[in-house]
Amino acid sequence: QVQPVESGGGLVEPGGSLRLSCVVSEFTDDSYTIGWFRQAPGKERSAVACISNSDGSTRYVDSAKGRFALSRDGAKKTVFLQMNNLRPDDTAVYYCAATGVIYLRGTCPDNKFHYDYWGQGTPVTVSS
Repeated sequence: QVQPVESGGGLVEPGGSLRLSCVVSEFTDDSYTIGWFRQAPGKERSAVACISNSDGSTRYVDSAKGRFALSRDGAKKTVFLQMNNLRPDDTAVYYCAATGVIYLRGTCPDNKFHYDYWGQGTPVTVSS
């Protein structure tokens, strides 16, 4: 059973930065895809970005483009979500999700139903 573990959330002022981490140590090879989602109070869980660990390709939703960046450390089975220029509307619980399905060339899915394993979430609050 894969259990993604997120960390790195917290309180930050508008314009600040945070780096979230997701560890998926149970995967036995490099063939997996990671998605980041977020859920604000009273709202649906929605996609933020995703990355294929197989080829490193990424996708971002429009609100994340130019501000957020994904990276990975394959040896440590860890994916990072660097979030810059944070805004109050980025406030949410951020979830890491994983699937053993391989998506290449930027085709990783932004639909939560494509992911089989979910972390417990890490809260991000952007406020002055």
